[in-house]
Amino acid sequence: MRHPARLFAATPLLARLAALAGAGLLSLGAAFAQEAGQEAGAAPAKDPNKIIQTHVYSTFGDAKYNEPFDVLPYVNPDAPKGGEIAIAALGTFDSMNPYSRKGRAGALSTIMYERILEDTADDPYGTYCLLCTSMEFPETEDWVIFHLREDITFSDGTPATAHDIVFTVDLLLEQALPSFREAVKQLYEKVEALDDHTVKFTFKEGIPRKTLIVQAGATPMWSQKWYEESGARLDEGRLETGPGTGPYMVGEIDVNRRIVYERNPDYWGADLPINKGRYNFDRIRVEYFGDANAALEGFKAGAYTFRQETSSLIWATGYDFPAVEKGYVVKTAIPNGLIPAANGFVFNLRRERWQDPRVREALGLMFNFQWTNDSLQYGLFKQRQSFWENSDLAATGVAEGAELALLEGLGDKVDPAILTEEAFTFPAGSDRQLDRGALRKAAALLDEAGWVAGDDGIRRNDAGEVLQLEILGDTSSAPTFGRIIVPYVENLRTLGVDATYERVDPAQFTNRSRAFDYDMVYDGYSNGFEEGIGIAQKYGSEDAEYSTFNPAGYSSPAVDALIDKVIEAETLEQMQTAVTAIDRVMRWERYMVPSWYNDEYWVAYYDMFGHPDPLPPYDLGYLDLWWYDAEKAQALREAGAL
Repeated sequence: MRHPARLFAATPLLARLAALAGAGLLSLGAAFAQEAGQEAGAAPAKDPNKIIQTHVYSTFGDAKYNEPFDVLPYVNPDAPKGGEIAIAALGTFDSMNPYSRKGRAGALSTIMYERILEDTADDPYGTYCLLCTSMEFPETEDWVIFHLREDITFSDGTPATAHDIVFTVDLLLEQALPSFREAVKQLYEKVEALDDHTVKFTFKEGIPRKTLIVQAGATPMWSQKWYEESGARLDEGRLETGPGTGPYMVGEIDVNRRIVYERNPDYWGADLPINKGRYNFDRIRVEYFGDANAALEGFKAGAYTFRQETSSLIWATGYDFPAVEKGYVVKTAIPNGLIPAANGFVFNLRRERWQDPRVREALGLMFNFQWTNDSLQYGLFKQRQSFWENSDLAATGVAEGAELALLEGLGDKVDPAILTEEAFTFPAGSDRQLDRGALRKAAALLDEAGWVAGDDGIRRNDAGEVLQLEILGDTSSAPTFGRIIVPYVENLRTLGVDATYERVDPAQFTNRSRAFDYDMVYDGYSNGFEEGIGIAQKYGSEDAEYSTFNPAGYSSPAVDALIDKVIEAETLEQMQTAVTAIDRVMRWERYMVPSWYNDEYWVAYYDMFGHPDPLPPYDLGYLDLWWYDAEKAQALREAGAL
């Protein structure tokens, strides 16, 4: 269950994992428990000769399921198998290889592949065995051995072994995205198959051990036989897909129109406790549409059957068609317990023009959240400020206690004001599109930074250069999102900025985003309840120039030092304190103009599906936990709704 409740890894390839708790084995909670008489919160000494064997891994010993289970409590183990769910995707695709920068990959194109460890949707800290029966490692976590299940098969019927895992790692290190290769090369001393069903990851000396087992467990399993026989490369776009071990496989590809995934009737893992009640649809169909308006019309016409809404305009006004009025379509909001993505208008700090934080703050002040939300979004959103919004990791008020001590220890790496002032927040704005107070403050900041308005109202620096800002956008989302950006551009132009909104087709947008060819883009960062070594690729200096997971190209010596504290943390509280300090420092930099967040899933679907009630806190699970109700579907067909 690959939900974004936790991002440990250096890339999405090595993110969001978990494992199956086992009885009779030494649990991590017991292995890392404090010895009697130790000071609370102190880390016990770790013995390299003490070997832990377990089905569950948790960095701080906080896994939810430390005992075996027959079925996850939030699934319906009796959910019927069958039927189809159909969803929409915008834009185009010309590849089914999501691991390359070449081409635009089709939606859900990783669905065929499983990883060694797997998440649950109700545990942000534990990782559970999927491809393995158990794992073993020393307390020092210098290496990990995964004992793989002996009945794993690829969808073409060939057996999957430890040799496929080793091949996958070698292939990733040779042909994966540069940011991935550089990050992972620093971690592994050796990856070896001890036999057909045992694989060992040995970690390099001098590398912090935090989350390395999770990194290793995030390794997918790809078929060595298929790659060698087909000659396919990981760094090239292609429509042909290799067999996976997962519950679904590709059934149909119609480029730029449709992708159909079919449930593998011979899926090897169907009866595992962690899989019972899941993967219930026989088919998952993805229909492509040119833009958001076309997609909505397709839903009204029954071209697809499930829709997760992200546009407040459409949510508020677009569901008044007959199928909703007659009860054929269910429109509902479901609680979302995840940390919302840290989305907003991101400055490209790789460009010299945006190095001055006064300039960034001035331009950020021109985004009026209150007016935007009330006038354009029907008051449905909340203003986001923190990178870890709606969680205990968000910086609030003035730093104090352990967080203050961490920040003070950074010396001149941080602005002294960070130590005494409240965590930076952009103002909510006002009920008019142009907030005059914000305009006056922004103008003063630009004057101070040397960007002065001329007689024509345009701001220039001492060299006569115009303060230009191009916001890059995608034509597929422009019909709904453009109405948000255009007023922001108008406010910026009132300030004297030569601002434009450049809309390009989806393929161009993908290419320009990957090449960091923009001044500003609406993008963001995915963060989790527990951060580890992967936080360096999002916010660390070493990868800032080329990491596709750092759209701003942000880097800071202070944040680098705090990232070390995150990785070195021995307790959950230490990790949380360091992350809160990172949040405080990054917000002070003003390199993103935060937008909004929603703590609900907005969904609409033809009334032919069932789902667990309540759903788990960290996953909507519509492709995973939901099921097809044949009787309801037949009633809709008889009524002419489908």
